[in-house]
Amino acid sequence: MGYQQGLSGLAAASNDLDVIGNNIANANTVGFKESTAQFADIYANTIATSVGNQIGLGASLQTVQQDFSQGTINTTGQALNVAINGNGFFQMSNNGTITYSRNGVFQLDKNGYITDASGNDLMGYAADSTGVVNTAQTVALKVPTTNIAPKTTQNITAQLNLNAQDTTPTTTPFNASDSTSYNYSTSITGYDSLGGTQTINMYFVKGATDASTGQTTWSVYAGTPTQVPTSPTGTLVYDSSGNLVSSTDASGTQAAGSSQMTLQIGTAGGTLSDGAASMAVNLNFKGSTQYGSSDGVNNLTEDGYASGTLSNFSIGADGTITGTYSNHQTMVLGQIVLANFNNPNGLVNLGGNQFQQTNESGVAQISTPGSTNHGNLTGGALESSNVDLTNQLVDLITAQRNYQANAQTIKTQQTVDQTLLQM
Repeated sequence: MGYQQGLSGLAAASNDLDVIGNNIANANTVGFKESTAQFADIYANTIATSVGNQIGLGASLQTVQQDFSQGTINTTGQALNVAINGNGFFQMSNNGTITYSRNGVFQLDKNGYITDASGNDLMGYAADSTGVVNTAQTVALKVPTTNIAPKTTQNITAQLNLNAQDTTPTTTPFNASDSTSYNYSTSITGYDSLGGTQTINMYFVKGATDASTGQTTWSVYAGTPTQVPTSPTGTLVYDSSGNLVSSTDASGTQAAGSSQMTLQIGTAGGTLSDGAASMAVNLNFKGSTQYGSSDGVNNLTEDGYASGTLSNFSIGADGTITGTYSNHQTMVLGQIVLANFNNPNGLVNLGGNQFQQTNESGVAQISTPGSTNHGNLTGGALESSNVDLTNQLVDLITAQRNYQANAQTIKTQQTVDQTLLQM
């Protein structure tokens, strides 16, 4: 009878309307993937006398298939908005229960953990205090709130020109407080083991020129305001073309690399006035010249820094979370991972933009973004829903027509039944 076919058709059309309505309702849900209702015909489970005599019993909902195609990526400028461009899901944890999501709207909780709006922790690889990432296991990612440790200045690079036309000072001996006892001076701020500043002064005194070789020797005096130099830290030797050809240390020994000497700040193995460890600073003058132009510095840098607080952070395409600190340093804070599945349609949808692994989906393949078949990340952006409203509205009209047509089947069968009863 047509009732069974019509009722099954009504149920199928109703399911179709539900799926389409859910798609439309989530047109603005971040990372949402639209679904399509798939149907199958129904036949009685009996042996028919002839294949040509089989009459179907209607339709049933076979599966609701999700479309995991890419949604549009829109820039938001928010550091903790992250979009997946390609395959993969964020791995989330709710007190140890692992779920997966495409929704990249994250925030920091009161303890510094990166979470979604429901409080689920974003998982990834942690980094230690030096920025080295541990890929052995995934953990809940946390942005450290502690200060970055200071770094002691170990190397100073000084590229400068010492004027070849300078005359040797007649005032003897060298006196840092007497500018007539040296030809040129410069200074740079270094940092000790506690992040305290140490002003490092360098003084240059022109010496004699060897008549046979044309080489000129300059004495270098280096120290701090509390450790004023009285004897040379080393010497620099330039050839007649103005190129630096060698240097010696305080003992007169040829320095390594022909351009280096060491300044000991504080007693070796001891401490400075602020309690920091003593410092041995390598002074590197490679690239310095002696030309007939004014004394001056072309480049003066050091490799230490003070302690710093976290100012902001960014997320790279490979999931690396990089923090920028108030001392202008950067450090890796962790790395977001992605999970991929052989059959994403085998995931069970938990709602709230969360999916869970099943036997049908296969085991989660955890890797860093951009590796193998895992997509890249875009920081400061979100992936929009991939629902096409125009197509959904057309499908909605079609589903409505299907519902009306199946209702007409029931109505027609009712009319036939009334005709039989009136005979």
